[in-house]
Amino acid sequence: MIIKPKVRGFVCVTAHPEGCAAHVQEWINCVQTRGPIKQGPKKVLVIGSSTGYGLASRITAAFGSGAATLGVFYERPSEEGRPATPGWYNTIAFTRAARAAGLYAKNINGDAFSNEIKQQTLDTIKTDLGQIDLVVYSLASPRRIHPTTGAVHKSVLKPVGQSYTNKTVDTDKGVVSSVTIEPANEQEIADTAAVMGGEDWEMWMSALSEANLLAPGAQSVAYSYIGPDVTWAIYKNGTIGLAKNDLERAARNIDSLLKLKGGGRAFISVNKALVTQASSAIPVVPLYIAILYKVMKAHGTHEGCIEQICRLFAEQMYNGKSPAFDEAGRARVDDWEMRPEIQDAVRQIWPAVTTENLGTETDIAGYRSEFLKLFGFGLSGVNYEAETEPHIAML
Repeated sequence: MIIKPKVRGFVCVTAHPEGCAAHVQEWINCVQTRGPIKQGPKKVLVIGSSTGYGLASRITAAFGSGAATLGVFYERPSEEGRPATPGWYNTIAFTRAARAAGLYAKNINGDAFSNEIKQQTLDTIKTDLGQIDLVVYSLASPRRIHPTTGAVHKSVLKPVGQSYTNKTVDTDKGVVSSVTIEPANEQEIADTAAVMGGEDWEMWMSALSEANLLAPGAQSVAYSYIGPDVTWAIYKNGTIGLAKNDLERAARNIDSLLKLKGGGRAFISVNKALVTQASSAIPVVPLYIAILYKVMKAHGTHEGCIEQICRLFAEQMYNGKSPAFDEAGRARVDDWEMRPEIQDAVRQIWPAVTTENLGTETDIAGYRSEFLKLFGFGLSGVNYEAETEPHIAML
C-alpha cells in the first residue's frame, strides 16, 4: 500500500515502515559519528524502548558502547489496511541494524506495568544476559492497570488548584488561540501519579534486585522535564509535574537500593523540551517548543532526542567521574535550553505570536517536520509515492 500521513489533532494515525527505518538509521549515524562512549554500559534493559528518549537510549547504548540491549514496549502490529504503530517499525529497524552489527538485541512487546511482562523480562535476562548494568525507565503511557489492585488509572494533563489560561497552537492548522484548562480533582491527581509516577519503576527495580539480575555498580535513569515558568502551570505545577515529583521520590529509594547492591546509583535526568508523541499532547507546550527551536537553532545549540542522550551518556553517566547533579540530585541536559539568553529570547517572542506571524516568529515548520519524522514521514531517500509493505513481523 501507499502510506501517507494522516494527522488527527496531536497524533498521526499512520506510520511509514521505510521512513521509520530511515529515521532510526539517522540516529544510529549520529551516535557513530560521535565515536565510542568509553566505559559505557554493556548489558542494558530499556523499559519503554520504541520511541523518543527510550529509543534514543537504546540506540546510544548499542551503537555508542556496543551494549547488548533488551527492549520492553507496547506497540500494535499492522492490521488489514492499517499500518503498525511507529514504535513497531522503529524497533524492527533497530533490531535489524543491531544484529547486523553483531549486537544482542531482543524485544518484549506487552504491558510493562503487568507482572507477566516483568516476569518474562526477568526470565530473558537470566537466560541470555545474566546480569544487567543499566536500566532505563522511559515509559509514556496514558493509562495503567495496577498489577496488584487491578484498578485502571488514567492520566490527565491539567493544572492543579485553579484553572489556567494561556496561548496554544494547533500545530496542524497553524492557528494560535487561547485555551483554558480546568483544574484536576484529587482523583485525577492520584491517577496521574499512579500512571506517570515512580511506583512502577520501583517495582521493576525491586524485581530485578530480588532476582539478583543487577550487576555490581548498576545504574538506572528515568527521564523528566522542568522547563520555564511559561509552561509550569500545565507541566511542573500541574498533574504531570506532581507525578514527576513522585518519580523523583522513587529515584531516591532506588538509589539507596543500588548503593547497597555494589555501589550503583539511580537518578532523574531532566531533558530538553522536544517534539515527541507525549509532548505533542500537552496544551501550550507545542507553541513553546516551536519558539524554542527557532531561538536555539539561531544560537547553534539545538539538539534532538539522540543528541541529548549521547550527551547524557558520554558527559554525565560514563565520563569516568561523578555526574554534575543539581541541588536535587538530578542530571541536567536541559542546561542549554535554560540558559538565560535562550529563555530571555523566548519570553520576548511569546506575547507577540499570532496566527498571522506564526511562520516567522516561531519554527513551526521545524516542529511539523520533527513531528512527522516520529511517524516515518519526511525522511530523505524514501520514496513516499511507492508501494510499501506494512505487514512486518517483530524480530
